[in-house]
Amino acid sequence: MTFFSVLLALILEQVRALSTHNPVYNLVRSHAAHIARTFDAGRHKHGVLAWLAVVVPFVLLVGVVYFLLMKVNFVLGFAWNVVIVYLTLGFRQFSHYFTDIHVALNKDNPNEAREILRQWIGIDTVDMPVDEVVRHTLLHAVIASHRHVFGVFFWFLMPVGPAGAVLYRISEYLSRKWNEDAPDRSVAFGLFAKRAFYVIDWVPARLTAIGFAIVGNFEDAVYAWRNYAKQWPNENEGILLAAGSGALGARLTGPLAEPSSVDALNIGDDAVLPVGSDCTPRTLQAAVGLVWRAVLLWMLLLLMLTLAVWLG
Repeated sequence: MTFFSVLLALILEQVRALSTHNPVYNLVRSHAAHIARTFDAGRHKHGVLAWLAVVVPFVLLVGVVYFLLMKVNFVLGFAWNVVIVYLTLGFRQFSHYFTDIHVALNKDNPNEAREILRQWIGIDTVDMPVDEVVRHTLLHAVIASHRHVFGVFFWFLMPVGPAGAVLYRISEYLSRKWNEDAPDRSVAFGLFAKRAFYVIDWVPARLTAIGFAIVGNFEDAVYAWRNYAKQWPNENEGILLAAGSGALGARLTGPLAEPSSVDALNIGDDAVLPVGSDCTPRTLQAAVGLVWRAVLLWMLLLLMLTLAVWLG
């Protein structure tokens, strides 16, 4: 059932992408914002209580509904799985930025590509070289593909099923939202959300990196993982970006990757050889292929696991 739930949700998401302003997402955002305003008193423990107040109700609701529906009818439980995976997946929620940048560069319109990139990630892109536009696009696309697809896959496969997918997506949102600079939010408040998502994402991030290595350039992916992952303050993101860099054969990280406006980049030892070549618009097409090959890899493994359970 798990395989077909994911497959059907992927097809639905490609046919009709879910808007980022849909009622379910708006409900989560408003609830999280209300809890933040209510609980934030400048102490770390308040962040812990707030995180629990947001995550636990949604996870329990989804888990209980799934359990009850499965008790009533298998088909209802399957339908609930499809709905939850459809809501938690987000391929098309970031891919339109990626596609628009790719199209703009193919039309030799770098100014349009810079503006789309600025709207997407909110950095200053004025006069940014084309190779840097491509590099920043790839950096954020690698992370987004993991958080919107592969991370959701992993937690959906856990025994808690759809509740796991909800846990992952809400935890990712709180980690990002509660650690943004805001005049009415204390620094200590978002620390637990950030740490909680790091733990939740620890295994999925490494499995995604392994998937990139298998479907891409395995040797370079492993080399980059070993030498460049620690350049980034977030270890999980560093592993994803390093493995993605090596798998693509594109210089996303390493001593010769220009930091530009990515403040998190920390130049490593120049004695370590760089991986890959400079980023070009053609690299964007290679990235699309890498992500889809990784999706097919995990879907194939999931199908094999499903068949093994049925035959067993």
